[in-house]
Order: sequence, then C-alpha cells, then structure tokens
Amino acid sequence: MGTFEGHLLPGLGLLMYAIYYSSLMSLALLRKQRMLKHPLLPRKLLGCRLFLPVSYEAVVKVAIPAFATVCEYYYPLGVNRLKMIDWKDPRLFVFKDNWEHVTMFGFFILSGIADIVSQAQRAPWSVKLERAAEALTFYVVALLMISHIENKSVLEIPVHLLFVLPAFLLALLLTVEIWVPDNAPLWVLKSWMALVLSTWMLQICEMYIPFTGQPWRADNPTDLAFITIFFCWHLVLGLTLLITIYGLCSLWHHHYSSWTKTLGARYQRCLTESSSEELEKQCGSCGTGWRCVGTAAVSSVHAHLGVHSTALHPRI
Repeated sequence: MGTFEGHLLPGLGLLMYAIYYSSLMSLALLRKQRMLKHPLLPRKLLGCRLFLPVSYEAVVKVAIPAFATVCEYYYPLGVNRLKMIDWKDPRLFVFKDNWEHVTMFGFFILSGIADIVSQAQRAPWSVKLERAAEALTFYVVALLMISHIENKSVLEIPVHLLFVLPAFLLALLLTVEIWVPDNAPLWVLKSWMALVLSTWMLQICEMYIPFTGQPWRADNPTDLAFITIFFCWHLVLGLTLLITIYGLCSLWHHHYSSWTKTLGARYQRCLTESSSEELEKQCGSCGTGWRCVGTAAVSSVHAHLGVHSTALHPRI
C-alpha cells in the first residue's frame, strides 16, 4: 500500500463509509430517533432472494476490503505477494507491509460479518456485537500502524503516527458505545473522527503525487512541520464536512416532510354510507365536481351489492 493507488482505495472506502454514517446520524437526529436504523438491501436482489437481512454498511465492510486484499497480493498485474515465508532468504519473512495491510482488511471483513450475524439475530446483544467488532477493528488498525512505521522514511513516520490518533479515538468511542449505546453525542464524535481519518488517508495520497508538482522533502524541517499543520486543518475540514452533510440532510428532511404532509392533506375519507345527495353536497363544498359524483355512483353500486368499502375522496 506504499503507493498512490494503495492509499487511494482505502481512503475512498473510508470516506464512503464516513459520509454514509454521517448521513444516517444526521437523519436520526432530525427525526429524533433514539437509535440508528441501518437501511437493508431488498430481500430480492438481481433475481436472487437473500436468506438473511443485509445492510448496505455490512456490504461495504466486506466488499471493499476483500477487493483491497486481492490488490495487495496481485497488484500490479504479474506479481504474487501471497507467500509469507521465503525459505531461500535468510530474513525468512517477506512482504511485511502487505501482510499488515491484509490483516487490517481482514478485521474490517470480520466486522461486516458481525453486522450480518447481528442483523439476522435481532437479539439484545446484537448491537453490542457490532460495536465490539468495530472497536476491535480500529484497535488493530492503530496497533499495526504503530508497527508499520518501522523502516519508514522521516517523512512517512509522522504521517502514519497522525493516522493512529483518529483511529485510536474511534476505537475508544466504539468501546464506550458498547456500554452506552444509542448516545447522540457519541454518534457525532464518531462521524467527525471517521471523516478526519478518511480525509487524512487521502492527504497521504497527495504526498505520493503532490498537486503542486514539487515533492515533499524529508530533510526539510519546514515540510515536516507543515504535516502537523495540515492535520489540524483536517480536523476543521472533517467538522465542516459534518456540518455540510447535516445541512443537506436537514434540507432533504424538511422538503420530504412538507411534501408528504401536502400529499396527505389532499385526501379525505368519504363515507360510503352517505346518500347520493349528501355526497353531491360534499362535492359542491370541496369543488371536486364529477370525481365525487363518480365516487357516489360507485358507492351506490357497492351498497346495492352489499359490499362495504371506504373510498378515498380527493380534495383538489
């Protein structure tokens, strides 16, 4: 993963997850929900019926790390890093960085599987299982990132150490959420740290291919100082993205609520037991004209046949 492409895929995956969770959290706060409700895939997908309820979040946790694992072993095409031990090499172990990355991806997949099992059981312990699996994943990420800086350049060491900070804070928040579930401030802090973690990963991509065209210099103390400065800016960037996502969700929520209220106000119940004269009076009062006359005729037929029904009387 020590390339632009190797950091881009995990960075985009983390960003997708962070935006998804932030949107879910924003809508839950706007709807005054006491718990987060994860949307599930349709039970019939691409002509196949799913045996278990699966959330979009679980699919992302399993699919993207699985694809990244394959890339770790076989990208670029023609290479094979699947082996861990080279018996002809005195160092014995090979491809340390790749196996560290694969281990991290494996724990994300494990978290996705825990989500699937939890959503299938719907037991009181299911949410705790999800949070515990996520907390374990980010503890592993922080631990492996500390080991990952061995034999790295002076420039890469502070970059990866700063990556450990939001990962460890996420793990702590998830650990607290095991015992204090459905806590709105924890939702907000988790969303913020997830956005910071994902944007910082994309910042690492920029260090491999600088936008300015000028490479970062590991021997320049000023360049090293700006790494910490940029990380502080990413804290503000994450908060700005979170506020923006909340604002967009708020606009959508209010627009959707007003639309549903307007749609519901256009209909009133018209009692079929009423006589045709009473129905015509109702038509005259609401100005619906021939539509209510048609409703009265249908109601009369239903009454004659002994069919009891309730017709919707549109108010236009």
